[in-house]
Amino acid sequence: MYYLYIVKCADKTLYSGITTDLVRRIDEHNDSKRGAKYTRSRRPVKLAYSKKFRNRSTASRAEAKLKKLSRSEKLKLLKK
Repeated sequence: MYYLYIVKCADKTLYSGITTDLVRRIDEHNDSKRGAKYTRSRRPVKLAYSKKFRNRSTASRAEAKLKKLSRSEKLKLLKK
């Protein structure tokens, strides 16, 4: 199982990614050097959105579509 996720950073920016273990990945973003370079200087991050996918391929395609959305479109998605 793969998860597409969006986290809201301390500076109010958004970061998205995919993972197989959502809790571990959020912990990495907040407490580890294994977190994304982008989020390391914007801690703490909070999970704002997640969606399950059966495999990496579909999760990656969904992430690519998500990254093409504008910030306002992403914020609308978070409100749903």
